Amino acid sequence: MINSYANSDDARVAVAAAQAGAGTVRTMYGQQLSRIDKGSGDFATDADIQAETTILDIIRTARPHDAVLGEEGGQQGAAVSGRQWLVDPLCGTLNYAVGTMLVAVNVALLDGPAAVADPFSGEVFFTNAETAWVRHHDIDTELAPSPEPKLVDLNLDPPFPSAPEFRAADLLTHPEFVKSFRPRVVSTTLALAWVAAGKRAAYVTDGNDLPESVHFAAGIAVCQAAGCIVTGINGDPIDQTSRGLVAAADTETHELLISMIHSRT
Repeated sequence: MINSYANSDDARVAVAAAQAGAGTVRTMYGQQLSRIDKGSGDFATDADIQAETTILDIIRTARPHDAVLGEEGGQQGAAVSGRQWLVDPLCGTLNYAVGTMLVAVNVALLDGPAAVADPFSGEVFFTNAETAWVRHHDIDTELAPSPEPKLVDLNLDPPFPSAPEFRAADLLTHPEFVKSFRPRVVSTTLALAWVAAGKRAAYVTDGNDLPESVHFAAGIAVCQAAGCIVTGINGDPIDQTSRGLVAAADTETHELLISMIHSRT
């Protein structure tokens, strides 16, 4: 059934923007794309740029006075009202550039509603900052995290700000990890939405300032609203001072992963 949900105006903007960006990503898939070098092996493509433009058009039309931080365009407008949108138009650019359909489009209002769109499945995972759903074929279903898959996604991409004390790759050699879980590496924050949806038991990454990151803000918001356990790698509350991220479907999975991380550090 189609859901009616609180705080719907901003949630509708987030969903509409993510869906529009996903449409652009899907349309441009498989085309010959130019690469824009961003240094340290990172790059954007024409699809990243066009998808961000499409997303910003939606946000500017609906919320002309809000500030926006885009992965490609940077900061636009001052968040004097405290309303800041975070946009990652194509998370998984390297996957996309080599013809792998594992990407996400992330749109989040800081400390508010957010949406994560999968351009190829057509799913949109979203939250009004209270509850989380997945929309597929215009049907909204409340998200239900589950530890049952036993699949844990690890982000192995640099940088590694917590090294040498911790790298997500360290978990691959932990005897208890091999006994309890099966690792997966999709190299896109779509995996965070999968934790909220019960498709992954957990997601682990290193990094700083993740709640205000264009890459992670939307996925974190969806996970938290779905009832996942979301902390830093030290088990501390996820905020600007925490390091890394452990998002787990339930307390038992979270505690087991944190114990493995601590045993390594």
